[in-house]
Amino acid sequence: MRASGHLSRRLAAAIAIACVCTSCRSETASRHEAAPHAADVLPQDRPAGSIEVQAMLDGPMPTGVAVSRNSRVLLSFPRLGDPVRTTLAELKDGHLVPFPSEELNLWPGGLPADQAFVSVESVAMGPNNRLWVVDTGNPKLEGVIPGAAKLVAIDPIDGSVLERISLPPSVALPSSYLSDVRIDLRRGKSGVAFVTDASMKGPNAIIVVDLATRKSWRRLHDHPSTRAEPSFVPFVEARELAVRRPGKPRERFSVGVDGIALSPDGKRLYYCPLASRRLYSVSIDALVNEALPDSAVAETVEDLGEKSAASSLESDEQDRVYVASYEQNAILRRDAGGAVETLVHDPRVVWPDTIHLTQDGWLYFTVNQRNRQPRYHDGHDERVRPYALMRVKTDGRPVRLANVPVL
Repeated sequence: MRASGHLSRRLAAAIAIACVCTSCRSETASRHEAAPHAADVLPQDRPAGSIEVQAMLDGPMPTGVAVSRNSRVLLSFPRLGDPVRTTLAELKDGHLVPFPSEELNLWPGGLPADQAFVSVESVAMGPNNRLWVVDTGNPKLEGVIPGAAKLVAIDPIDGSVLERISLPPSVALPSSYLSDVRIDLRRGKSGVAFVTDASMKGPNAIIVVDLATRKSWRRLHDHPSTRAEPSFVPFVEARELAVRRPGKPRERFSVGVDGIALSPDGKRLYYCPLASRRLYSVSIDALVNEALPDSAVAETVEDLGEKSAASSLESDEQDRVYVASYEQNAILRRDAGGAVETLVHDPRVVWPDTIHLTQDGWLYFTVNQRNRQPRYHDGHDERVRPYALMRVKTDGRPVRLANVPVL
C-alpha cells in the first residue's frame, strides 16, 4: 500500500508537470500565432496634414506649379531627359493642354530658341496676376543655348505673351541652370525679378532683372551662401543621394541656390542652396543697387540657421517661410522667430518640388521622385509613375509686393 501510494503520488506529479508543459506549449504556440499581427500595434511613423491629390501625371516629370487668380493651374515639365512635347501646360479638366499655345512649346523644330520655350523649370504668379515663366535654355543639362535663357510674362486670362526678357551670356552663363523666380513690383518703374542660378557645374548666384530696362546682373556670385555646402550629404528615402553614372566616378550631390522667397515688408530675400539645410537672407536694397560692389552685398547676408534641406521656398504675409523638405517627405513652415512646424509629412510625398501659395490659402506642390532619376542610380530609372500634384490648406496668404492693393 505504501508503494502503491508512492507510485500514485509520482504519477500525479508527472501528470501535473505534463499539464504545465502542455500549457506552456499552448501559450508559446499562441504567441507565435499572434506574432504576424504584432506590427499592427507597434509604434509607426506618424503622418501629418490633410493632403488633397489634385492630379496624377503619367507623362514626363513635373517641376513647377502656379495657380492664377482665375484658377488656371499651370505646370512645367523641363526637358531633362524624359520625352517632353509640352514644357509648359495647363491642367484643364484632368488633362494637360499646351500653354499658352502648342507653337510656343514646339522645340526643337519650331520657333527659334530665343522665342520658343526650350526647357521650363518653374513658373510663378506675380502680384498683378502675370504668370512668370523661367526658361533655363539648358535642355538635358548640356549647357545654355545662346539666347534661350529667358524670363517670359504671360497673361493667364487670354494667354498673350506680355514680356520676353533674354538673359545675356554674362548673366546666364553657359553652365547656368535657372531655377526659381520671385517678383517685386514696388521697385523701379516696372518692378524687379529675382532668379536663382542653381548650376551644378559652375558658379551660383542670385540674378536681378530690372523689368523696365530689361537689364540683368548677378549677385552673390560664387558666394558660400549660394553654393552647395562642401560637407553636405543628403539622405532621401533613407538612402544617400549622390550622382552615380555607369562607368564614371561617384560625384557628390552639389546643387547651388535654388529656393527663393520674399519677406512681406520687401526688405529681405530668403534663399537656400538645394545641397544644404541652411536658410539665408540678404538685403533687397543691396541686391538691386547695381552700383554696389558684390562684396558689400555679401555683408548683408544673414545665416538664419537650419530649416531642413529644401527644393523650394514660399513665404506668407506673416513672414513665415514654407519649406519643401525633400529629405523628410514633408512640407514645413518656419515662423519669424525660427520655430519650425510640420504641415505635411506623408510617405507619398517622394521629393516635393515646387510649392506655391494661393490667395485663398491653398499650398500646391508637385511630387516628382527627382531622387530616383537615372543619374542617381547608375543609369536605372527608379521613378514610378504617376507623379502627383497635391495641395494642403493653410491659414497663410502669399506675399504680394506691388504699388497698388492686390485683390
